[in-house]
Amino acid sequence: MEAEWTEAAIQRITTENTTLKQRVRQLTADSRHLDERLQAARSNLRFQDRRIADLEARLAEPGAGAGT
Repeated sequence: MEAEWTEAAIQRITTENTTLKQRVRQLTADSRHLDERLQAARSNLRFQDRRIADLEARLAEPGAGAGT
């Protein structure tokens, strides 16, 4: 089977393989970065949800509308 592969074909496949490995590494890093951003956004959203719930609870307290 090795006789069917020319030196140029082997070189081309090796180059493509190296390029693909680099691309996989880049996509993995990009995915990791986006996952970190998503986690941060979710954490921020949870904080904002708690803050809104706290403000709503304060508004619902008796006398809250009187400016106390």
